[in-house]
Amino acid sequence: MEFVHGFAEQAQSLMDAALEALNRGESCAEMKVMTVLISRDGGIQMCADSDWPLDSLMLDRGARTGYRVSPRRGSVRVEGREGMRRCVLEGSTASRWRVGHARPLQNLLAS
Repeated sequence: MEFVHGFAEQAQSLMDAALEALNRGESCAEMKVMTVLISRDGGIQMCADSDWPLDSLMLDRGARTGYRVSPRRGSVRVEGREGMRRCVLEGSTASRWRVGHARPLQNLLAS
């Protein structure tokens, strides 16, 4: 369960960081699509504006976990992949995302 918990928590942390950037006034034109890849040994790679599908990029780079953070007008989408686990979080600067929202996602991923 802790493994799943970390996967969902990381997705939520990326969502929170991206929404905070929007709240600080960074426009979506300034924010690029970012892909965060985590290798089996915990190394982190970040790729900006990759047009590769997330699964293909993870395979090419030898990543265990991948997250794609996509800003849109006033909102953010985070797609996460880790083995058979998948998640998608979406939020806007108008909504109030909190860590508590990740809990149902974790329960869903655990089943």
